[in-house]
Amino acid sequence: MNLDSYIRDIPDFPKKGIVFKDITPLLASPEGFKQTIDVLADEYAGAGVTKVMGAEARGFIFGGALAYRLGAGFVPARKPGKLPHAIKSVVYALEYGTDTLEVHADAIGADDVVLIVDDVLATGGTAAAKAELVRAAGGRVAGFAFLIELDFLNGREKLGDSRIVSLIHVD
Repeated sequence: MNLDSYIRDIPDFPKKGIVFKDITPLLASPEGFKQTIDVLADEYAGAGVTKVMGAEARGFIFGGALAYRLGAGFVPARKPGKLPHAIKSVVYALEYGTDTLEVHADAIGADDVVLIVDDVLATGGTAAAKAELVRAAGGRVAGFAFLIELDFLNGREKLGDSRIVSLIHVD
């Protein structure tokens, strides 16, 4: 199955000059979504993953399904003010400004091996911030899993030597 066929390009969204990669056709397809989760899970099946971390919102979709498939827990990385318990946070750079991600302080322990997942690897800032949260909690990053990687943005350069699996590459 060609997963590319489930991705719809939306030109000039959210602003002129950007081609948005719309994954909703893939999510609507039982076969496409299942293949995506199965392939990513198979890639990390022997890695000892104990937790999967995904950031809202699309990282929740893939992360929850991957955690289930791997028999692991799920750690939601959220925007500030969304978590009700003690938190750990990281501020990271965006192209224009900064953003913040938070996790519950007790979500990751020293023995945890965490797979970081998202729909798209673009500049790598969000993924690197999630890795920083994992390491600050004493956990180990098993690797990164993405549906789409925008190769021309060189995001993997921010992720160090960790294993990176991307199912679709866009030049």
